[in-house]
Amino acid sequence: MNNRFSLFIWLALLGCGFFAGAAWTSRADADLPGGTPSEELAETSDPKASETDATANLPSTREPAASNGLNPQERANIRLFEEAAPSVCYITTTNVRRDYFSRNITEIPRGSGSGFVWDYKGHIITNYHVIQGADRATVTLADRSTWEAVPVGVAPEKDLAVLRIEAPRNTLRPMPVGTSDNLQVGQSVYAIGNPFGLDQTLTTGIVSALGREIESVAGIPIRDVIQTDAAINPGNSGGPLLDSSGRLIGVNTAIYSPSGASAGIGFSIPVDVVSWVVPELIEFGRLKRPSLGVELARPQIVERLGLDGALVIDVIKGSGAEKAGIRPTTRDRYGSIVLGDIITGIDGEAVKSTNDLILILEKYEPGDLVEVELIRDEKRLKAPLRLDPAR
Repeated sequence: MNNRFSLFIWLALLGCGFFAGAAWTSRADADLPGGTPSEELAETSDPKASETDATANLPSTREPAASNGLNPQERANIRLFEEAAPSVCYITTTNVRRDYFSRNITEIPRGSGSGFVWDYKGHIITNYHVIQGADRATVTLADRSTWEAVPVGVAPEKDLAVLRIEAPRNTLRPMPVGTSDNLQVGQSVYAIGNPFGLDQTLTTGIVSALGREIESVAGIPIRDVIQTDAAINPGNSGGPLLDSSGRLIGVNTAIYSPSGASAGIGFSIPVDVVSWVVPELIEFGRLKRPSLGVELARPQIVERLGLDGALVIDVIKGSGAEKAGIRPTTRDRYGSIVLGDIITGIDGEAVKSTNDLILILEKYEPGDLVEVELIRDEKRLKAPLRLDPAR
């Protein structure tokens, strides 16, 4: 009897618990916004939408697939390289030697450098010092095709040279040419070349300084050179320096480095110089500069004498200088040196040295009439002079 009574009590308690739980669930559903029961929500909602809503506010753990995790600057660098690289080439030079005993001719590797395509006629631009002293040069384009190169013209005083290859037009991609007169310190630059023979190498940096001056292979200064911290190493010489639009703004030519490798100080010939030098080299094979018709003393002599200007050593017969009455350096009857005229200016522009005079004359054409300022017997004079073609 007691057992039956206990069983009845347990069953009653279970029943009360069941009905109490059901009542609590119904009340919770009724308290939902809009009074919609949870079962109805489950039946009418879209499972995919619920999954999307559940993850919508979670932070993204990966970039869209199209960007491959690259930021905009990286993508811009990649695009610039892909567009510019087909215009850049690899130049190798050799010397020919004949064996003394066998009389066989062999080719000895001399060096390598970089260059770039100038036009669809196959003209290749590089530094003069890349091909200086070489007997043979070959050009390897971005498509790995190799071509024999023929020298067209050289300008040692600007460290520039033009080669030509007989490549089909469809293999040539001329480099877009920009300008260098509006460059600013701090703007991004990109160098493409073949440092240490590692072809198609991209380095990046900024314009570190403008208006630098370096000495060319001919010993004549190159002015308004671009200084950059983009890594330039042996083999980069002759390669292009580009702006962020992929346009040519300079030709990499030299580095300052105690070790011979990049120390963050590289120099590039400004494209505004390249743009007037290259057409003359293609047409004439050399720079068609005007001449005064005089022979000038070496800078060391002028410096030793403590003079400011360009000292005239000799005057070419029949030249514009002779017609203008320019006097050369001579000796008197006692054998003493009588200094000739010292040129101190051209059309109001000061001449402090022989190099100054050479650079000033680049602005003129043969046949132009200029006013030469000079010192003769400690007197300042002026003489009109018509420029001759360079001889």
